[in-house]
Amino acid sequence: MTTPIPSPAFLDSSRPDTPDLVVPQGIVPFYLDQRPVRGRLVRPGVLTDTLLTRHDNPDVVLRLAGEALALVAALASSLKFQGSFSLQAKGDGPVSLLLADCTDSGALRFHARSDDAQVAELLATCPNPTAGQLLGKGYLAFSVDQGPDTDIHQGIVEITGESLSDMAAHYFTTSEQHACWVRLFCEKTERGWRAGALVMEKIASDGGIGTDLSTEEGDDAWETATTLATTLTAHEILDDDLSSATLLHRLFHAEGLMMGQPRALAFGCRCSRARLSGILETFTLDDLDHMAQDGTITMNCSFCNHSFHFQRGEIAGKSA
Repeated sequence: MTTPIPSPAFLDSSRPDTPDLVVPQGIVPFYLDQRPVRGRLVRPGVLTDTLLTRHDNPDVVLRLAGEALALVAALASSLKFQGSFSLQAKGDGPVSLLLADCTDSGALRFHARSDDAQVAELLATCPNPTAGQLLGKGYLAFSVDQGPDTDIHQGIVEITGESLSDMAAHYFTTSEQHACWVRLFCEKTERGWRAGALVMEKIASDGGIGTDLSTEEGDDAWETATTLATTLTAHEILDDDLSSATLLHRLFHAEGLMMGQPRALAFGCRCSRARLSGILETFTLDDLDHMAQDGTITMNCSFCNHSFHFQRGEIAGKSA
């Protein structure tokens, strides 16, 4: 039997209308030579605007989502895995769910569920609400999913802190039990939404970077690095005209800065018509009939906000 030759992607009219966008140097890993410090500088650039503007959440929610995207990109790039790394925050605040994930290849996506009325009520009394006010009480989970044949590795902590940076640092202190310094940025600039992250970890002397420092000297080196990192401003990290190499040199040139191979970030929704069709096939005939409007069933991807349309006759369904 002859195997049909698939059509090129640009001729596939059923694929999602989403951008083919890659930022080649979205993540720059680095370490400080002979010091117990390694980190990642994340700058998705125009990709941030592309991801955020596909959703109609209020700006304060999109700002939080942008920080979450920068955070998962930073954390995913520090792991050796194949699959996706995700952040999920679930609370009782105006933003009841925030989900962002990044694959091992740097593909990013997010979904935020917010109550516009509750957000507006909060903004009436607090024009610049914190992440803690938006999320409320709940939990923060980080997960690594390497596919159906492996168990999902997950860590969960109570939401603690006012900023997403504080919440992430709390997670590492309580769950991973090692020092982690996190600063997240996201703002709507003249060029559109931009986000960024600077994440550093304090590593043990046997963590792959040789050091002859004593414990006290290592602590001093870590304190110096975090003090220098606090001088990074939102204007700098969100400025497209400043390179990541320039920013890192400004911060750590006197501390033995060593930069690694940059990694790319990309628009990364993984929805497909075939996958959603398979989901519809699990519904009963009556359910499918109720879903259909004028003979068409519409399913919307919550990550890329693309709508898929199926003719009722395309979906077989199952008997009740």
